[in-house]
Formats: sequence, structure tokens, C-alpha cells
Amino acid sequence: MYLEIVSPEATLFSGEVDSVIVPGTSGDFQMLNNHAPVVSTLKGGTVRITGAITIEDTVKDMFTQDGANVNLFTISSGTVEMRNNKLILLAD
Repeated sequence: MYLEIVSPEATLFSGEVDSVIVPGTSGDFQMLNNHAPVVSTLKGGTVRITGAITIEDTVKDMFTQDGANVNLFTISSGTVEMRNNKLILLAD
């Protein structure tokens, strides 16, 4: 699935990933390829991105690694939309 992480300042990441776990306001949930369409608000917490991804040097300090193919990204709030194997995460 294709993931795009957008902040008020810039697009922080865009590329293919295996899965994403986000901190939804009603609890964490995971999205995989072919997930049903969903729109949800997010609370503060950690976004867990699984897959062999490349993060640009200009935003690398915003992500931490948790294993070989797992990257973590901390948000204070946000919104997520999943549709047609494209996940857009608007993060604060």
C-alpha cells in the first residue's frame, strides 16, 4: 500500500509500505494492503510503519527505527484516510 505522511510544513514521507499502525481516538488500529476504506481522527502517540522504506535525510530525525523494517513516527494529533490502497496521514 502507498503511504503519504503530511505535516503543516511539508510532506514527510511518501512510498510503499507493508503496514501502518496508528493511534486512533478509540484505540490503535492497523491498516494493511486492501484494507476497507476508513477515515479517522488520531490522538497523540506513535505511528508504526512496517516495510523496507527510505526516509529522506531532511526529515530522518523525526523518525526512529525499531528493528530492521520498522520505523516509528510520533504525532500529537492528526487524521488518517485509507482508500484504494493509499493511506494519507495528516499529522500535527
